[in-house]
Amino acid sequence: MNVTMLGGCVKRSDGALWKSGRPARAVSGHEPVEKDFRRELPYWLVLLWSDKDRAVGLTTAVAQATTVEGVTVIATESLSKRFPRVTALDRLSLDIGPGVTGLVGANGAGKSTMIKILLGLSPATEGTAQVLGMDVRTHGAEIRERVGYMPEHDCLPPDVSATEFVVHMARMSGLPATAARERTADTLRHVGLYEERYRPMGGYSTGMKQRVKLAQALVHDPKLVLLDEPTNGLDPVGRDEMLGLIRRVWTDFGISVLVTSHLLGELERTCDHVVVIDGGSLLRSSSTSDFTRTTTTLAVEVTDSDVHTDGTAALRAALTAAGVTLHAGVEEGLPGAGHILLLEAAGEETYDLVRDTVADLGLGLVRMEQRRHHIAEVFRPEASQHEEVPAR
Repeated sequence: MNVTMLGGCVKRSDGALWKSGRPARAVSGHEPVEKDFRRELPYWLVLLWSDKDRAVGLTTAVAQATTVEGVTVIATESLSKRFPRVTALDRLSLDIGPGVTGLVGANGAGKSTMIKILLGLSPATEGTAQVLGMDVRTHGAEIRERVGYMPEHDCLPPDVSATEFVVHMARMSGLPATAARERTADTLRHVGLYEERYRPMGGYSTGMKQRVKLAQALVHDPKLVLLDEPTNGLDPVGRDEMLGLIRRVWTDFGISVLVTSHLLGELERTCDHVVVIDGGSLLRSSSTSDFTRTTTTLAVEVTDSDVHTDGTAALRAALTAAGVTLHAGVEEGLPGAGHILLLEAAGEETYDLVRDTVADLGLGLVRMEQRRHHIAEVFRPEASQHEEVPAR
């Protein structure tokens, strides 16, 4: 299929303009020059969408995305991928349901390799994998019709506008020309690029380019999107905005999400379920609430005073004398406050005891909070000795 994307604007009934995918009329006897985007796209992107023009019956409204409630979205059984000198995946068995799922691991843990296998772009050495109930070995084309993919690396042609590019990807996914333009406008509005949609992407910031990649993954109304390091290269504000968009993909439109990242805090805030892999092997697969469940550890931070120049030491001595179990060592606290003292909270009476002791010493109480577990604990050797929730 050779889709041509040429200039020209079509005026909608509401007064908005969008770029047309129809050939422009010849001017002064010159024939318009067709622009073949495939010459400007990387090879993997051409391969990914080259077989999608067979898709039919897709909806034309973003909010009408199909929700896959109550089914297994991704399932793998003893999935392995071996290269001559490295094992990227080692007998990985997973069952991932609907919602936002985080795939976390250090760089080189096998996250991108797994995504390529799930898309049917790279064969597994052994084991099986299914996406939306379809075997990746025999139904790769059908999977790619129903799945959106946002790659990690920059792959956008610089002299093409976001509208032209996303319309082109929608057409390659099988949408008719009119539906492709409508979906493109809706999707670019959703990702916050509506006002900048006609600018060449070569002048976009990193955050804007990431939004374009997210838009092209959503434009054909998939049941599932695979997002490979979507916050890569973004500043803190850009990361928060991208994470908000990712969460809305599921909550607003019912599209399941598998998002990879090596930034654990991002996944704790965004995902319903988290899968942790290291060196191609599964460390743990649990709901986010299991990963971040509360502990019995109480963190207390106090200020110093004229009488007690080291408020933390004074509080430690007083609580130890009162029979409270304290953890060894302290953590750094807020600037100008002091250190954070960690102790075991046997019950509500411990909170009252700490409060009264701080008041008796004449110290200022900066914070007193119950600690939660974090995903990062899975990577610490001692975590495996105290693990309460097994991998599923």
